[in-house]
Amino acid sequence: MNQIFSENPVTTEIIRNAFVSAAEEMNESLARSSFSPIIYEMKDCSVGIFNEKAELLGQSSGLPMFLGNLDECIKLTSEYIGGEENYKPGDIYLMNDSYLAGTHLNDITIISPIFYHNKIVGFSATRAHWMDVGAKDPGSSMNATEIYQEGIRIPPTRIYEQGRPRKDVIDLITMNGRFQESSLGDLNAQIAACKTGEKRYVEIIENHGLTTVNNAVLDIFKQSEMIDRENISSIPDGIYEEEGYLDNDGVSDEPVLIKVKLTIYGENLDINLTGTSLQRQGMTNCGKAQTISACRVAFKHLIGSKTPVTGGNFKTMNIFVPDKTILSAQEPAACGWYFSSLGLLIDLIIKALSNVLQDQCAAAHYGDSMVINLSGFDSKEHKPFLYVEPTAGGWGGFSANDGQSGLINNANGDFKNMPVEVLESKYPLKVNTYSLRQNSGGAGKNRGGLGILKEYEICTDNVLLNLWFERSLTPAWGLFNGEAGAPPNVTVQKVESSQSMLKTNGYLLNKGDKVKVETGGGGGFGHPFDRSPNTVLDDVKDGYIDVEEAFQKYGVVLNEKLDLDEEQTHYHRQTNLK
Repeated sequence: MNQIFSENPVTTEIIRNAFVSAAEEMNESLARSSFSPIIYEMKDCSVGIFNEKAELLGQSSGLPMFLGNLDECIKLTSEYIGGEENYKPGDIYLMNDSYLAGTHLNDITIISPIFYHNKIVGFSATRAHWMDVGAKDPGSSMNATEIYQEGIRIPPTRIYEQGRPRKDVIDLITMNGRFQESSLGDLNAQIAACKTGEKRYVEIIENHGLTTVNNAVLDIFKQSEMIDRENISSIPDGIYEEEGYLDNDGVSDEPVLIKVKLTIYGENLDINLTGTSLQRQGMTNCGKAQTISACRVAFKHLIGSKTPVTGGNFKTMNIFVPDKTILSAQEPAACGWYFSSLGLLIDLIIKALSNVLQDQCAAAHYGDSMVINLSGFDSKEHKPFLYVEPTAGGWGGFSANDGQSGLINNANGDFKNMPVEVLESKYPLKVNTYSLRQNSGGAGKNRGGLGILKEYEICTDNVLLNLWFERSLTPAWGLFNGEAGAPPNVTVQKVESSQSMLKTNGYLLNKGDKVKVETGGGGGFGHPFDRSPNTVLDDVKDGYIDVEEAFQKYGVVLNEKLDLDEEQTHYHRQTNLK
């Protein structure tokens, strides 16, 4: 080891974990001091510490889609201001431009350079979802056709100059949203998190010395790169391709195509997205930086998933995205629901390699954030409200076990669900039902995870409903004869009518109306008839599936008392095996 690496391995591990610990503390600081429930309860945020080259040193648990491109945002900011020499101690920059940061405008990125003895040694960075940035509809729209309808768009902008806040710039940004107090509070929380990262980074240097820290960082990067190379080289050389569709772009009914071509050669992985739909009029577009992030997420799902990401990863992964596709959007494309295409992209990359990485791959998951957005005026609190919730669903079965039920989608990582107690205490809403969705997991030797069923009741008049539910055309597919999971569905129940829908913008609801959301399940892994009949019986007793599902999908015969008829089960499976 010492012949390959320059620093003592014990010291390297201490420094590695010190950076991770510092990032975790940053994340705690952000969550505990933020104003918005979507941050302090649901954790729609991420943080990271980087060296002076914008290479990742430490990150907390958080949204993988955010973490995967904060380094790109730092590089873009440095380029935008004319080079690192133009940073000053105490400077803080803010940006949210979808074509640079890759995400939608609600995701605010804060970047702070870190100095030691007047020399720049790194950066701390945070990203968090602000409730509102001035879109044409509260929170965000579901039917915008250009970015100018999605809110204020901000290039890298200095909001602190050598430790002093630029109040005019901060006011300009926060006053362009409907909830100015929470915007300012969340901004200050992100700044506090960056300052926490700066303090801890400097302490690490003071404890170990700058030379030792830099040597340890080089060793960490070498280790990460070696692991990547070893894992890629273990995959058979070849070309692996897949494609899939989003339902639509929220404006037209035309499906949206994602195409993936992977080429493995030696220690290298090329990802080519040629053939993917050109950027669309609706909001399924995203900036190229976020596409790079999604490819990195898929890579870590499959390769070296047990080791943390550092600046040494992804050195042998090359990504080609043609210009002006939905994955490389340019002005004036709307980008509000950028993650729908990226969730599908991640699943497709995994599917493409499933035949050669059977033990590492899972069947597809439900695949999207499945967002419900309710806004209006709270007559009891005498103030406007906005409730936004990405909902959980089922993940795919895999070689070792069933898929997880009621888990957030792969793009959102550490995202938490909103506790019912918080929802009902802060908003004029009531939750009547919250459960796993029976029969939603794809049948298989290892069953797909279940989606959720959640019914909201509206407790005030004149509430606007926005919905973005996806993947009904390409629901969570199964692998190796496993079946697809159930697609999503939303039912709006009014006094005079009931209507099913997946996407809507500004749908009017009044007191007593109900919205029942049903998210998709994960795909099954392996043939359903290979699942143990006793395990199927357990699923019925647990309420995951009903008796009819047990018979129709698994060939398991149960009587009214839920006793297993082993003879009839064997006969039915033998005569109906496909």
